[in-house]
Amino acid sequence: MTLVVRARRVVLPDGERAAAVHTDGGVVTAVTGFDDVPAGAVTLADDEVLLPGLVDSHVHVNEPGRTEWEGFATATRAAAAGGVTTIVDMPLNSVPATTTVEALRVKREVAAGQVAVDVAFWGGAVPGNAGELRAMHEAGVVGFKCFLLDSGVPEFPPLDDAGLRAALAELATFDGLLVAHAEDEAVIDAAPEPAGASYAAFLASRPPAAEETAIGRLVAATRDAGARSHVVHLADGDALPLLRGARADGVRITVETCPHYLTFAAEDVPDGDTAYKCCPPIRESAHREALWGALTAGDVDLVVSDHSPCTPELKRLDVGDFGLAWGGIAGLQVALPAVWTGARARGVPLAQVVGWMSAAPARLAGLPGKGAIAVGRDADLVAFAPDEPFTVGRLEHRNPVTPYAGRELTGVVRRTWLRGREADGSPLGRLLDRGGW
Repeated sequence: MTLVVRARRVVLPDGERAAAVHTDGGVVTAVTGFDDVPAGAVTLADDEVLLPGLVDSHVHVNEPGRTEWEGFATATRAAAAGGVTTIVDMPLNSVPATTTVEALRVKREVAAGQVAVDVAFWGGAVPGNAGELRAMHEAGVVGFKCFLLDSGVPEFPPLDDAGLRAALAELATFDGLLVAHAEDEAVIDAAPEPAGASYAAFLASRPPAAEETAIGRLVAATRDAGARSHVVHLADGDALPLLRGARADGVRITVETCPHYLTFAAEDVPDGDTAYKCCPPIRESAHREALWGALTAGDVDLVVSDHSPCTPELKRLDVGDFGLAWGGIAGLQVALPAVWTGARARGVPLAQVVGWMSAAPARLAGLPGKGAIAVGRDADLVAFAPDEPFTVGRLEHRNPVTPYAGRELTGVVRRTWLRGREADGSPLGRLLDRGGW
């Protein structure tokens, strides 16, 4: 199948310009001048920009076991609608958790035939499974997720310091990647218990020091093992000097943040609106602005959704209790416009946003066919109208609870192509292994 798409603005690895993108068999075969096209080429509207498909390396699909929370069909339809052509599924909150080769096999079997975009998989590092890590790596997982405190689900327990160091020591033998939820249990145990409708009280229950302490532990263990690690969903701007210093010292550690930390601020979260609950929490605007500064400076590497939905009942909107509600933000479909809205207001160019949300997560997950419009890469393309405002309404993910509901954003995904075919929500996706399929 051949497809040629041209636009006056195309985001390419070397910058933005008018170009025509030629594809055949699902891959990009040439990038030429705007006028160098055959009959039948697709020409984008003057208000549209052609982007590479986004890669979201932090998505909780929750299937099997908690499919009522999300599921491969609904999550990947939401991804396609939001210009995301590849997701990487987290090893929890599915049952079984992806902590063994057998559990990975079960997850792949469940996903097969129902995914609307391409899907890769994280494995899990939990107490006692260090001996499984190499086998899961060889079976194709892109790396391993761990928690440094209670994950909230019993089938995915956290690593203590000895377990963290054992996992990193094993991963260092084959240069595997550990990605860590970095909050410290002891710091949180010493903080006030979250309860009731007060967002300020919930915020106080998970102080910035919890992130900083856990990141310090991760840095030390990563340095000692000579391994690679990655901090997921950074919310605490005060942790940035620690990470900056570690990287300057040669520690192989990267870091991501999320659209909700770049969009919302604690001062604006309504009491009782538990749609905003996530862990680490949405912090004050000073942290938000520090994260924006770190992104533009290169101290934060990528932006991914941490899409983590649940049923409306588990969000406890009926009582508005932040202590009782499940923590997680549903935002996969609106990740690009949410980040672009904030970037546009701060004078950050669209190409830089695309780097954070496509090239960088593809690099993190070891997916060389993704992340750019370039010869030999997958023909994953997005027609994006960056100046069109819209109000967030109905979304494709399974449950409707999201703090983005009713929010005014700028930037509309009008069309998405997956390997040269229009991504319309039908099951066109493939299951990827580390490095490809």
